Amino acid sequence: MRRLAKFALVLLIVVVSLLVLAALAAKLVFGAKAYRAPSESMVPTIAVGDRFLTTKETDPERGDVVVLNPPAGAADIRCGTDQPLGGACPTPTPGSLQQSFVMRVVAVGGDRLAIRDGLAVIDGKPQREPYARKDSECEGCNLPREITVPADHVFVMGDNRGESSDSRVWGPARVDDVQGKVRLRYWPVDAFGGL
Repeated sequence: MRRLAKFALVLLIVVVSLLVLAALAAKLVFGAKAYRAPSESMVPTIAVGDRFLTTKETDPERGDVVVLNPPAGAADIRCGTDQPLGGACPTPTPGSLQQSFVMRVVAVGGDRLAIRDGLAVIDGKPQREPYARKDSECEGCNLPREITVPADHVFVMGDNRGESSDSRVWGPARVDDVQGKVRLRYWPVDAFGGL
């Protein structure tokens, strides 16, 4: 029994060491950066405390999970203009926070977007979002009034729609503020893999 415990400990040390080496190699070779999920906004896709790697992404697409610096209005949950009744925030505040958020891109520049039952409706077509956790009590999950996402911006939402502060309230984020696309979850080990 003692041998088995010692073997398990050695194996754990080897696995953790390999993960650390893989993360360092990815950073050197691919410009990858490591992050830790600080909130429940991306549950069930990413849990609080999950650790993952991103690669720099210059052209985020719908469905991508990204790390970004949100508009400055995210600090106090405010829109850059009067938010239309029944619509998402169409205009972000100037500037951006120096804090990283992990979110899913639901619309890109030029898309006409509405939110119905917690799901994105783009150019009049409901999107298939099996990863979205809907909440019947969520006030911001029904925003049927359409907005147009500005050029060079992305509209992001957390997968945990009822528990996420996102573009619905602080507006679209600039593409230049997207730090990277989430590529690989490396912690916890039992959830290791690509997203």
